[in-house]
Amino acid sequence: MTKFSSAGVAASVTVVLWASAFVSIRSAGDAYSPGALALGRLLAGALALGVLCLVRREGLPPRGAWPGIAMSGVLWFGVYMVVLNWGEQEVDAGTAALVVNIGPILIALLGARLLGDPMPPRLLAGMAVSFAGAVTVGLSMSGGGGSSLLGVVLCLLAAVAYAGGVVAQKPALAKASALQVTTFGCLTGAVLCLPFGPQLVTEAGDAPLSATLNMVYLGLFPTALAFTTWAYALARTTASRMGATTYAAPALVVLMSWLLLGEVPGVLTLAGGVLCLIGVAVSRSRPRASRVVAGTPRPEDVRESA
Repeated sequence: MTKFSSAGVAASVTVVLWASAFVSIRSAGDAYSPGALALGRLLAGALALGVLCLVRREGLPPRGAWPGIAMSGVLWFGVYMVVLNWGEQEVDAGTAALVVNIGPILIALLGARLLGDPMPPRLLAGMAVSFAGAVTVGLSMSGGGGSSLLGVVLCLLAAVAYAGGVVAQKPALAKASALQVTTFGCLTGAVLCLPFGPQLVTEAGDAPLSATLNMVYLGLFPTALAFTTWAYALARTTASRMGATTYAAPALVVLMSWLLLGEVPGVLTLAGGVLCLIGVAVSRSRPRASRVVAGTPRPEDVRESA
């Protein structure tokens, strides 16, 4: 398996597990408040990652990686998880899809401005198609509930925190391993969420076992494993392309809701899912001419295959 294909597999694992989080959050969110759910998820993830670091003898990240780790830990692992849990209790699915899926677009803009990421036309076109698909899925799956100004602001804050966390994480991956960056970012987020500890203890005593197991699942798989595979893939490509890849998640959510929850998707939902996948394919593609010019690979191709 080439390094390029291993990064592709890692990105695919991330997207599948993040999509599966949709089902688990719906279950755990009935018994746990947003902050308590975020803290429980992060504690489970940090514990699993810490054990893995000890087994692999990873040690502490280099000093130069800490600013990026700390920033991504605060923004992505901390702020993002709390405000997204909260925001999705305040708005309907359509509004959440519209606002939160601004995140990959913000990643592309911030990546171009701060990291020098290229923004080829295919990437922009693919992201536009995927965004339209994500909004279509969200609107079609909405129960028609109302939206509050607070909920919209929270979802917007989640999108901004997500984008800022990804862009902050990218430079850290040039100095530390994917496991180190993920472990200490998750630990930073857990420390930030410690004020929700009393809520977590109280709610865990009343929560059904299924909700607690879903919270633990969120920590072990969509957090510990998926954030590590994300970091592994991000280290080998641009932040913009990785952000675009996450647009496959809405299509997978549709499939998982169908298989696991028995929610049969309508025609509009299926159409939105297909648009998401088409957009990801377009954003990840490269002009054919660039593949046949021997000895002159493009800079972004070198990064993806490095």
